[in-house]
Amino acid sequence: MISTFQQAKEKINEKGFLDIEVDVNLDLFADIERLKKEKNAIVLAHYYQEPDIQDVADYIGDSLGLAQQAAKTKADIIVFAGVHFMAETAKILNPHKKVLLPDLKAGCSLADAAPTALFKAFKEKHPDHIVISYINCTADIKAMSDIICTSSNAEKIIESVPKNQPIIFAPDKNLGAYLNKKTGRNMLLWNGACMVHEIFSVEKITKLKVRHPSAKVIAHPECEEAVLRLADYIGSTTQLLQYTKVDTTQTYIVATESGILHQMQKISPHKILIPAPPDNNCACNNCPYMKLNTLEKLYLCMQYELPEIIMDDELLEKSKKPIERMLEISAKAGL
Repeated sequence: MISTFQQAKEKINEKGFLDIEVDVNLDLFADIERLKKEKNAIVLAHYYQEPDIQDVADYIGDSLGLAQQAAKTKADIIVFAGVHFMAETAKILNPHKKVLLPDLKAGCSLADAAPTALFKAFKEKHPDHIVISYINCTADIKAMSDIICTSSNAEKIIESVPKNQPIIFAPDKNLGAYLNKKTGRNMLLWNGACMVHEIFSVEKITKLKVRHPSAKVIAHPECEEAVLRLADYIGSTTQLLQYTKVDTTQTYIVATESGILHQMQKISPHKILIPAPPDNNCACNNCPYMKLNTLEKLYLCMQYELPEIIMDDELLEKSKKPIERMLEISAKAGL
C-alpha cells in the first residue's frame, strides 16, 4: 500500500504512469465518482478514449470542446483522459490548477511531426507569414504560433485573417490542404500527418462501398485527399458525430479513429457503423497513444494526483495567447 505522495511519485515508472496494482474487487466507476466529489475534480475525455473512460467522464468532446471546457471549469483538479498536448492545453488555460494525465507517454504522432528546432528554422525562413497551428501540437509550437485552431473552427479562423496575409499552417499537411481548397487560400504547409488518419485504405473503403451501396462514407479532414474524395461528408470529430445523428442514412463507413463509434452508437443505436479499414492487417484505426489510458490508470491518477503536467511559466504565458485568440474567434463565430 502506498501511503505518501513521495512514495507514489517514485512509483511512476519509465513508462510514464503509476505502476501500482489495483485491487480487482474495487468498483472503479464508483470510486472515480467518489474521488471527483472529494477532490473537486473533473474528468475531461476525448472521443477517442476507450468506452469505459468515456462513460465515467464529466465531459466528452473534440479538441475545441475540451479546450472550451478546460477554460471555464471551476474544478480544482482537471483529469485529462486524452493525449499529452491536450493536457498541456488544459494546463496553459489553468496555470494555477492541478492538471493530471493518466499516462505521460500518451503522446501524438502529429505533434511529434513538428520538432521545435526544425519548425523554428522553418518559420524564420518566412518572416512575413503568420502561423496558424492545429491544436494537435506541442506547447513549444503553440508558443511560436499566432493563432491555434481545431478541425471544428479552422475554416473560421483562417477566414478571420486578411486574404493578403501569408500563412504558415502546421503541423497537419492533409488538414491544411483541405482548408486551402475550402478557403481558396494558398497557405504554406508544414509536412506533418497523423499516423491513424494516413493509414486508411482507399481500395478497402471502395470494396466496402460495393458491399454496402447505401452506406455513406464520413471522414475527418486529417485523412489523405484520396480518402476525402470518397467521402459523402467531411467534418471534425464532433461534426461527424452530429451528422450520424441527424442524417437519415442507416449505414456509415467512418474514416477516423474508431473510439468515436462508441458515442455514435449510443446516440444512434439502430444505425450500422463500420470503421474504415486501414491499409494493413492491424487495428491501426485505433490510436495507440489514446488507448494508453485505461480506467485503472485513471483511478490511480485521481487517487494519488499523479502524474501531473508541469510547465515552465514563460512557456505557459507564450502558448496561452494563441489559444485565447482561437477561443475569442470561435466565440464570435458562435462555435
